[in-house]
Amino acid sequence: MLRIIYMGTPQFAVPALEALVQHSTPGALLSEGYEIAAVITRPDKPAGRGRGIIYSPVKQCALAHNLPVWQPGSFKKAVNSEALAAYQADLYIVAAFGQILPQSVLDQPRFGTLNIHASLLPKYRGPDPIAEAILQGDHESGVSIMQLDAGIDTGPVLLRRILTLTEAETTGTLTTRLSELGAQALLEVLPPWIAGQITPEIQDEEHATHTHMLTKEDGGIQWERSSGAIARQVRAYQPWPSAYTHWQGKLLKILAAHPLDSQPSRPVPPGTVLTRDHDGQKIMVVVTGSGLLQIARLQLEGKKAMQADEFLRGYGKVAGAVFGS
Repeated sequence: MLRIIYMGTPQFAVPALEALVQHSTPGALLSEGYEIAAVITRPDKPAGRGRGIIYSPVKQCALAHNLPVWQPGSFKKAVNSEALAAYQADLYIVAAFGQILPQSVLDQPRFGTLNIHASLLPKYRGPDPIAEAILQGDHESGVSIMQLDAGIDTGPVLLRRILTLTEAETTGTLTTRLSELGAQALLEVLPPWIAGQITPEIQDEEHATHTHMLTKEDGGIQWERSSGAIARQVRAYQPWPSAYTHWQGKLLKILAAHPLDSQPSRPVPPGTVLTRDHDGQKIMVVVTGSGLLQIARLQLEGKKAMQADEFLRGYGKVAGAVFGS
């Protein structure tokens, strides 16, 4: 019986855990069968205005399947790494766990530690590969099943699976698609990996690129950039941290937008709001450093999200205003 420990925290890690649960009956993946010895996730944290404790999506999934849950915190602490070794697991599987594991921990199981990474490595190593693929205007993305080492997503790759991005792709929609693809890829790779039939591929360092941890400040729109770049920013930072600007001293989130090839009829500063008639309806556009950006959906601080035409009816004075960075 192969003993597996699964480590993950956000929704991205749930489909793979669900897939393991569904295939954990003896003989489903391996002739000897396997068991999920424990599910490890980050410690609970208070959230929301009421500061109530909310379980991570992975913890909720594990509890729903009556799987043992452990939330030890950092594995850099010897007491935690020793307790992990005591499980005598054969394989660790990691998906968006949110913690860099020491090499001493990665080496504990006899079949190593596998990770589901949401990019086609060595492209987009690091914490936010999904948003980066959209931000860069890539036409495809995918997942890599890799063997973890002490570096940040530097370990050898066992399997890659590719998907094509849609023109309306957001980080929210792509995260869902890649999480499901990752679950499929994991089930595909496990039997040959355990059977010793896969030779891991060393990553090409010359083609490695890196991502950074997104912050709220990343969402600030610089209207001097092109309409295409800003439109990608809107999609890449949806649902978080959202692309935003300021108007009348309030934060204004741009939730959906797309670039137009046309230019303003007269020179105006980037960030200037214009209205145009289109098929008998007023549309809202913003001047950028190159091209116009049509706003489809937005949300003013303290108000509900609105379609652009509804916003114009309620806030007609926005026409002619210049949005701040």
